[in-house]
Amino acid sequence: MNEKVVFSEKQYLGREFVPLSIRLVLVIVCFAVYAFTAVGDSNGDVLAVVGFAILIISIIMGFLVHVKTNVENKSILLSGLWTSRLVKIDLNSIVKAEVLPYSRDFINNPVYNLHTKGTIRFYAAGRDAVYLTDRDGLIYIIGSLHPNELLRAVKHETEGKL
Repeated sequence: MNEKVVFSEKQYLGREFVPLSIRLVLVIVCFAVYAFTAVGDSNGDVLAVVGFAILIISIIMGFLVHVKTNVENKSILLSGLWTSRLVKIDLNSIVKAEVLPYSRDFINNPVYNLHTKGTIRFYAAGRDAVYLTDRDGLIYIIGSLHPNELLRAVKHETEGKL
């Protein structure tokens, strides 16, 4: 059996620009207010601890893989964090594949295997997503930083049937 990986991508939980910017602004505000509090004030000390905690959590989140996407052996394999199960999408049942914008919203929450309104979503980062429709009408939305490469890999694995 051929196990050649055609496309592979890791999306990290803490590397999306907007949430990272929000966390860094919170850190700056905590440190700025701490700088202007009186010496020995316990509230100022709490702000310094909160600022360092947010900074450390942001650094740790930058190394946490949220979604790992592999296209191999006529299927898409999606694996998530520790407790999530491996999801395998068989490309033989896919009838339509296209790249569309993921959402009109400016801030999107990362999701893994979210079932809503006839769709299954996998998203961590990026503006665009690959929409895959299977024979039953179920739509898989796979967010990607490289959606055109993912679409090319899907079409390569389905041998141009799409």
